[in-house]
Amino acid sequence: MNDQEAIVLLKSDNHEAFEYLYRVYCGQVYNFSRLYINSSEDIKEIVQEVFIKLWETRSFLRENDNLKGYLFIVTRNLIFNRQKKAFNENFYKTSVLSAYAQLSIDSCNIEEELQAKELNKYIDKIIAELPPKQQEIFILSRKENLSYKEIAQLMNISEKTVEAHIYKAIRHIKFRIELLIVLWGIWESLN
Repeated sequence: MNDQEAIVLLKSDNHEAFEYLYRVYCGQVYNFSRLYINSSEDIKEIVQEVFIKLWETRSFLRENDNLKGYLFIVTRNLIFNRQKKAFNENFYKTSVLSAYAQLSIDSCNIEEELQAKELNKYIDKIIAELPPKQQEIFILSRKENLSYKEIAQLMNISEKTVEAHIYKAIRHIKFRIELLIVLWGIWESLN
């Protein structure tokens, strides 16, 4: 029996023709698979899948087709699909682990960000306690980023007056933050 005769018989659901093709090409498919896959168990699975595919597509085969070429194309495609699947699974696992690690980092960043927001709120409350003119000058300097000269011109006062107001405002804010830190330290030590 040759390949053409086996294909004709195979198309007629002949099991002997299938066994003949398996005996002829099994070793070649196995050796070809070894070029790409290290695990003998995986190679055996590939060989089985190749011949299952041959059986499933037998009605589409033509007698003059290059059966050896067909089997190697099927083998190559199965190997590449398997490797692509393994790559995607590994990529997915890596992505999940990376996302988990990032989530841990992000939760720390979120916690720090919340603490910074709370501190900013506290500072804003302290600024609101300043005398109105001092508060306005401090906001123009620190939040609007105006220079002492620009503030002096805008408010019709001297630069020295602006400087004095900023100094007093910073001293007051610094004192209140230091007080907060001391109280927080005491609270932490009690817990």
